[in-house]
Order: sequence, then C-alpha cells, then structure tokens
Amino acid sequence: MTRCSGEGLGTAEKRDRLVCQLEEAAGPPAQASKVVMINFFNGFRNPFGGSELETLERYRLLSADVEVRLWATSSKVSGELMRHFPFRRVSPLRRNMPNGGTYVFLGAHWRDKVWPYLIPRPRRLIYVYNTFHPKIIQLTTRMPRVLSWPAAELVLISDFQKRLLQMDGVVHPSPIDIQRFLPRSARQDGPFTVGRLSRDTPEKHHADDIPLYTALLADGDAVRIQGGLCLKDMIVPHPRLELLPAGQFSAVEFLQSLDVFYYRTGSHVETFGRVVLEAMACGLPVVCHSHGGYSDHITHGENGFLFDTPDQAARLIAGLKANAALRVEVGRKARQTVEHLYSPSALRQRLDFYLR
Repeated sequence: MTRCSGEGLGTAEKRDRLVCQLEEAAGPPAQASKVVMINFFNGFRNPFGGSELETLERYRLLSADVEVRLWATSSKVSGELMRHFPFRRVSPLRRNMPNGGTYVFLGAHWRDKVWPYLIPRPRRLIYVYNTFHPKIIQLTTRMPRVLSWPAAELVLISDFQKRLLQMDGVVHPSPIDIQRFLPRSARQDGPFTVGRLSRDTPEKHHADDIPLYTALLADGDAVRIQGGLCLKDMIVPHPRLELLPAGQFSAVEFLQSLDVFYYRTGSHVETFGRVVLEAMACGLPVVCHSHGGYSDHITHGENGFLFDTPDQAARLIAGLKANAALRVEVGRKARQTVEHLYSPSALRQRLDFYLR
C-alpha cells in the first residue's frame, strides 16, 4: 500500500490524503528564499472594493523598500485590475507559488485550501482584519497542527473596530494616497451639490436617506451618488439627481465635484470607511453617521460632522449650504487631519511593521 493510496482513511483524513497526492504530483516543495519578500493575498474581485484598494496601496508603498508580490485567491479576478497590476495565481502543480517570506492576508484567508500545505513556511503571517465577522478570525487563528505556520499577527484598521470587537492587535488606518486626493482649486458654477461614493450594493445605502435626497432636490440642490444604480427603483427621477455606476468617474474627480460629502450605510458597518477620509483629503466638509470607523478621526463641528438621525443630517447640510465660509474652514481642518494621519513619519512607522 502506498503512502497516498487512501486505503483505510476516514472522512477526517480526506484533506491530508489530497495534500499527499498533490505533493507527489508537484514534487518536493521549493526551498524558502533567504531574500526578504512580502506576499499579499486578496481576492482582487472588485476594482472599487475597500480591501482591494487597501491592498494595492500597501503594495505601492512597500514596493519602494522590498520586493512585494500580489497573489489572487479568487478565480474571479477583476479584468480591470488584471490590466494594471502583476497578479499571480497560486498553483503548486505549476510551481507558481509563494516562496516564503512574509504572508499578508487582507480580505482573504488561507483556511480550507490545499496549497498552504505545499508551499514554504512563512517567516511571518499577518492578517489585516478589516471586517466585523468573528468567524474570519476563527478561520485564521486556529492553526491546524500539521500546517506549522507561525501564529497570525493581527492588524486592525480602526480603534472603533478594536473597541467593538475587544480584540488585540495593532491599528493601522487604511492607507490613502493624499497626494492624489487634493482639494479642488476653485468651485465650479452650479447648484449646491451633496454626494456620496461607494460600491453599488444595497447594504452600502440606508433606506432613510431617500427622503433626505428628495428634500434636498426639492430645495434646489443637486444630489450625485456614484455607486447608486441600486437606488433607481427607490427614488423618483429628477433633473438634478445623478445615480451613477461605480467607477464612472475616478474617486478624485467625483469628490472634487461636490460641496458636501454625505455618508451613511445600511446593514454594512464600516470598520474604517476609507472613502470618508478620501473626501476629507479633498478638503470637503463631511456629514456622516456616527457609527463607523471613520468617526475616530472626526471631531464634530471642527473637521466634519456626525449625526444620529435624518433630521440632524438635514440640519447640518442646510447649515453648510447657508455658510460657504464654514464649508471652507471645516474642509481645511479636514485636510489637516488627513495630512497628520498620513504624515511621512506615521506612514514610515506603519510600513516598518511589515519589514521587521
């Protein structure tokens, strides 16, 4: 009987049997490289997704210091992203696999996969935890004994997330290129414009916002929602209402067209909400629901505004519409907040964590 014949194996041993068979087909695993290398793992399915953007920005920043490779864990990788980034797919049979170093999982996990058993052991294992789902933590911290990977080091993306989950880990805000997200040089002619930007999915929107948008339109304002096609059957069409598909304009171009950035989600709770910080980087006054990771960086009435009810949101937007000087001052302080959060020294400290 051969080692991988499977005779006498129980159900619990099926995975080990499959690993064994693949090992024989692929040959001995490659030896881990002695050169420092960072490997990022993500599904890379959505070119506008927060975890994808966060992974790619970390890739950009760290590539200046060390070799970084991008590994796609999904079979449905975005064609748009494939055209712009050098993704690799894990395939032990083709000898296309990470060769040791630091493995960083962001928006993906390694459990219930066969290939982790066939690749060199990582020197470090880092999991960037950007959700509120405890199941994902269980998937990544309960290490099968046979795998013998190092314990996962957890990176959280907001103090808000850390407080709610009562978890240990370092906190690194989702990185944003604030040299791209800049305040516009001058306001264009046109109506006072309120807008928001997100993925085009229902959970990113709140049903109570529809009456707010309707009231703004009735008051002569313009409403622009990129990632808003999912709302088209919920709101009456209007000449000053734009429901745009995700990605129709670059995030920078879209944000610079607004006077106020408004944000609240539905069932999806933002662990960080990078789009809010992008809006602040563009010098916009933001009016956001108080329950979200971005609230860690907003001091109400100084560099932005937080609300709990639709009536509060409506009054805040009306006050900003009536006071252009207030919009400028709050937007200026919002920009200062982001410059401090992503200062060269702050970024250097976060990047050094991965280079240890």
